[in-house]
Amino acid sequence: MTAKRLTPLIERLPSVRGELEAGAAIARFTWFKVGGPAEVLFQPADAEDLAGFLTAKPADVPMTVIGVASNVIVRDGGIPGVVVRLGSGFADIEVQGNEITAGAGAPDITVARAARDAGLSELEFLSGIPGAIGGALSMNAGAYGREIKDVVIDADALDPEGGRHRLGVTELDLGYRRCGVPEDWIFTSARLRGVPGDRDEITRRMEEIQAERQTTQPVRTPTGGSTFANPEGHKAWEMIDKAGCRGLRRGGAQVSERHCNFLINTGGATAADLEGLGEEIRRRVFEDSGVTLDWEIRRLGVAAEPVAQEIKPEDAS
Repeated sequence: MTAKRLTPLIERLPSVRGELEAGAAIARFTWFKVGGPAEVLFQPADAEDLAGFLTAKPADVPMTVIGVASNVIVRDGGIPGVVVRLGSGFADIEVQGNEITAGAGAPDITVARAARDAGLSELEFLSGIPGAIGGALSMNAGAYGREIKDVVIDADALDPEGGRHRLGVTELDLGYRRCGVPEDWIFTSARLRGVPGDRDEITRRMEEIQAERQTTQPVRTPTGGSTFANPEGHKAWEMIDKAGCRGLRRGGAQVSERHCNFLINTGGATAADLEGLGEEIRRRVFEDSGVTLDWEIRRLGVAAEPVAQEIKPEDAS
C-alpha cells in the first residue's frame, strides 16, 4: 500500500476557512435520517472558500455535494471522499426590484417567503418544494404547475477546478427533472424573476399550497419527497398504486399510505431498506405496466453488507 493511501484523507486536503471533519455523521442532515458517515465533510464558509478548495484539492479525491439533503438516500456504508455541504454560507437572499438572488443553500420555502414579503408573485410554487435552490436547479424542480426554468434568469456555478461560470437559462438546458450542466459542477447561487403582485393574494396561494401538501403528503414523517419521476403520459403514484404497492414495507421503510410516490422511514429504517423497497416498486410497476420508473431521489455512497430480506404479501396493504 502506498504512503498516500496510508495518509488520512483529511490531512491531504487544503486549508479552508470553513469546517473540515473526518468520519462525519451526515444522516443528521438528511430528511430520511439514514446512512453512513462521510469520509470527510467540508462545510465551506462561502463561494470563495469553496472555489479555493476546488482549485487546490488533489485531483484523485472524489467529491459529493449536498444541500439540505431533502431528496437523497445516503447508503449505509457512507460516502468515500469529500462531502461538500452548502449550508449557511450559501443561504443569503437579496431582493432588487423584481429579481431575487438566492444562494444555493437557501431553502426553497424561504425564497418563496422573501418573494411574498417583497410583493413578488410567480414564486409561490417554491413553498411546495422540499429542498434548496441548488438542488432545485440541478433537477429543474417543479410543483403546482411551475418549474425553476419558468423563473430563473441565470445561475452561478463552479467547475471541478474552481472556475467560475454564470449560466443563462438557455445554457442551463433545463427539462423535465433534468439540467444540462455537467453533474460535477456546483451551483452557488441563482437569480430568479418575480412579477409584482398583491401580497395578500400571494399569501393566500402559499397557504393553499401548504394545506394541500399537509393533506396529500406525509410531511410529518421522515421522507425524501417524490421518489420517482413521472413517466411521459403517466403519473408515477397512480402506477405504483395500481401495482399494489401502497403501504408496502421493507424493514423500517414503507410506501406512504397517503401518497404512494413517497417512501417513509417509520423508525429504524436503513438506507438498504429504503433503496430495496424502491427497487421492489420499480420491479412490480414494470411487471404490471411494462414501464420502468426512474429514480428522482439521489442515492449516494456505498452499501454496507447486504442483508437479504423478503417482502411478504402481508406487508402490503
